[in-house]
Amino acid sequence: MRRKLTIVMTTLATLGLMNTTLAEKISFDQDQAGVLPAGWRAGVTGRGSPKWSVEADATAPSKPNVLKQSGSGTFPWCVRQDASLADGYVEVKFKPISGREDQAGGLVWRWKDGDNYYVARANALENNVSLYYTESGNRRTIKYVDAPVPGNVWHTLRVEFSGRKIKVALDGKTYIELDDSHIAGAGAVGVWTKADSVTAFDDFSYDALGAKSGE
Repeated sequence: MRRKLTIVMTTLATLGLMNTTLAEKISFDQDQAGVLPAGWRAGVTGRGSPKWSVEADATAPSKPNVLKQSGSGTFPWCVRQDASLADGYVEVKFKPISGREDQAGGLVWRWKDGDNYYVARANALENNVSLYYTESGNRRTIKYVDAPVPGNVWHTLRVEFSGRKIKVALDGKTYIELDDSHIAGAGAVGVWTKADSVTAFDDFSYDALGAKSGE
């Protein structure tokens, strides 16, 4: 009996250890400069010509490379194709570099396609954090909150999501926490910008676990 119990406990411990290794962190440092990183897909919700590419950046939190959006479009996005999360978290470091119309850095999750997903973003021109859902190509506002977002400075944006619960944090401070059910089920995760925003991203991470504490 004791031997069986030991085997069960060892198995459970092994499974627990396996679960903790599901987290993925991507620094883009092993990717070829000038093109999309391996395993990513880019596009735009609406119209435009976004340009997503890996570029060298001496200010990168993890040197030498970042993922940079330097084109323009209604809502440019770039997603990790092999990720499929219904509940979990997604986090990225971003630097809003320039843009006359907008200077935004955002995260997408439960991404079904280029017209259906959640997005949270921070904006250096407006100094706020906001949460949206995009459905059939139309972006709908869920909530705006004022927050300091200085330009040309690296920030950390994080979203935790579990069922209807969504929590959005900027630089370690939670600005939005609410329930919403517009986009359900598993989907890809990635990054997002708006209009003429030139934005750099680094240290992108996600995990199917870690959001359960918000339940």
